[in-house]
Amino acid sequence: MIIKTFLLYGAYGYTGQLIAKMAAEHGLQPILAGRDESKLQALSAQTGFNYRAFSLEDSEALEAAVRQTKLVVHAAGPFIHTAMPMVQACIRNGVHYTDINGDISCFELIHAFDENAKASNIMLLPGVGFDVLPTDCLALYLKNKMPDAVSLQIAFANTGSRISHGTAMTVAGKLGEGGAKRENGMIIKTALGEKGINVRFKSKELFVISIPWGDLYTAYYTTGIPDIETFTAMPKKIYNLMKFQGLFNWLLRTEIIRNILRKKISQAPAGPDKQMLEKGKSLIWAQVKNREGKTEEAQLEGPESYQLTAVGALIVAAKILNGSFKPGFQTPAGCYGENLV
Repeated sequence: MIIKTFLLYGAYGYTGQLIAKMAAEHGLQPILAGRDESKLQALSAQTGFNYRAFSLEDSEALEAAVRQTKLVVHAAGPFIHTAMPMVQACIRNGVHYTDINGDISCFELIHAFDENAKASNIMLLPGVGFDVLPTDCLALYLKNKMPDAVSLQIAFANTGSRISHGTAMTVAGKLGEGGAKRENGMIIKTALGEKGINVRFKSKELFVISIPWGDLYTAYYTTGIPDIETFTAMPKKIYNLMKFQGLFNWLLRTEIIRNILRKKISQAPAGPDKQMLEKGKSLIWAQVKNREGKTEEAQLEGPESYQLTAVGALIVAAKILNGSFKPGFQTPAGCYGENLV
């Protein structure tokens, strides 16, 4: 008998709710989980799924909840704070772990448990949404087209939508910390928005700037390409202002400023509305280059990014619960191939 139940932690967050509400379409039954029992009760009434209320700091309750299932889909950020207790609980109880994280430092943190996961015969697969599932697939597609590629650029945009509270809170916690790129296999610090380029996506041309995105970690693990840069769409006027960021990065790193921004975020809409989810588009472009200067490029256009995240998380969950997994730390395309997207 195929087990179709998984633990969805952070179920009442914006993306968690999307995953919960789409789960039945994929033949899956999440156990809704998180800290706030009243919010879980409300979501349970909407979906008909059972729930468990507990904090990640309550180790006894966490262990008991994880033992109920074979898979955790972790949707409660900021993941740099929440991933470790859940990963450790999964390893102790022989339970697979996935999340919707896109933070370089969090991928590095989870990768450190690779050998522990292999010993427990479980998979640790962070980044099953946007980002990094579609970008990882595009990176592997291009690597397969050009096996001798030595550099990779990935750019993305999400048009006709807006970011969720969780994403915004994660960004607020990173303000003033600068950018990054991978060079000769090593991640090095740069200025945020160090480079700006024009990219022709499938449906439109956009100006994009370099940012420290999760693919700097995952694409290298998937493809082995030593030089990687990641970009996102940004108005040129903001890019021009960012040239002066060195003067005020110290201020952005203070808790006073970050708390002001968190308060403003909490007052904004929780995420894209229904119309945005239906009409928004995720755009992805990537290019590889070899030592001779030859290039290959490709584009993807998909559903709105939060929709893509929910579907991606559920498709991967179904695969794992059907017995398709590789023990240890994995990346989406590294485990399931370029066609996963």
